[in-house]
Amino acid sequence: MNKPKIYIDGKEGTTGLQIYDRLAQREDIELLLIDEAKRKDTAERKKFLNEADLVFLCLPDAAAVEAVSLITNGGTRVIDCSTAHRTKPDWVYGFPERNLTQKDAIRTAKRVANPGCHATGFVSIAAPLVQMGLLPPDTLLNCFSLTGYSGGGKTMIAQYEQEPRPPAFSSPALYGLLQNHKHLPEMKAVCGLHTVPVFVPIVDDYYKGMAATICLHMDQLTGVSTLHDLWKKLHGFYLQIAGEGGIVRVEGDPTDPETGIDSGFKIYANMWQGKDILSLIVAGNDSQFTITALFDNLGKGASGAAVQNMNLMLGFEETKGLNL
Repeated sequence: MNKPKIYIDGKEGTTGLQIYDRLAQREDIELLLIDEAKRKDTAERKKFLNEADLVFLCLPDAAAVEAVSLITNGGTRVIDCSTAHRTKPDWVYGFPERNLTQKDAIRTAKRVANPGCHATGFVSIAAPLVQMGLLPPDTLLNCFSLTGYSGGGKTMIAQYEQEPRPPAFSSPALYGLLQNHKHLPEMKAVCGLHTVPVFVPIVDDYYKGMAATICLHMDQLTGVSTLHDLWKKLHGFYLQIAGEGGIVRVEGDPTDPETGIDSGFKIYANMWQGKDILSLIVAGNDSQFTITALFDNLGKGASGAAVQNMNLMLGFEETKGLNL
């Protein structure tokens, strides 16, 4: 059997390099590598885009749209890591744990939109609550999400790693303050919400890792009245989809003396750096609580998710090449 041919358009960017690193040692695929001198040559890119069985687009939005327009080979399948197609109805959203049918949709898809990093955290929390009927879709939500500076790409990485570095880069920075962050449309659409959430992204002085948190009052939910009941529903949702120890998992019952969270517990946003998993941590009490999605912004938040989607689309084991 011929090995699937894979082309990464935009391999030089942060996401593209991470995908390349995950695939370079695999013997079950053939990586197509464009001549560096021709990587911006449209004709040469078109040749590679149409020769590949599957293409990763690691490009700015406009360039990703252009790349799709260059594909004339009906057999070429695409995973777009840009924002361009995440709410398009003819693209499949690449979060396999979204519901019980999403993996099958990805397996058969020609076009898959890889989720945004912040959106991955938000969707992993809000989408199951809405689907299970616990969170009314007209609920007004807010979310804050802490990320490492690698999420800003090469420009931001250079800013944080320059010497001498301005003192401001040693402290957290709130950004996207006009409530027009590029992930907001997919947060609303994928979760089935009526209104976009209020969203506060925060970048801090560490390379990678993400902690996205939604704060809730129990009376905003229906069908549950205790923190244990909420945790049990969420745990059961992902256990059914991902299995025990799957890529997305819900950490232990916060009300259990053996697994619960004591007053000294801390969530460090870089705890899963280098991993391709996502953990959900429920904390609080029966009146008010938080749910935090903890993951690597370059792992399940970008390149790890892209490789997971590729594995599904090409019939490989879902977790092959991932670090769990």
